[in-house]
Amino acid sequence: MVYYLIVCRSLTYAQRTASALERAGITAHILRSPKVISGEGCSHSVKVSERNLTDALTVLARVGLTPKRIFIMSSDGSYKEVLL
Repeated sequence: MVYYLIVCRSLTYAQRTASALERAGITAHILRSPKVISGEGCSHSVKVSERNLTDALTVLARVGLTPKRIFIMSSDGSYKEVLL
């Protein structure tokens, strides 16, 4: 299955992001960002399924939570940044 990782600047920001998505009925999981995508040290991400990305971005824009970066996580474990 394909997932998207919404990279957040802090754990608190990731918690707010996941909470907003859950309130909107979108399943979201917080995790430490993999080292290959975190870049400047530790960061946290919110994982959402491929089918929920558009709705998730709409919800986040509505509540004023802008993602730092977004990556697609393929079933083979590789990551690629998604440019919006």
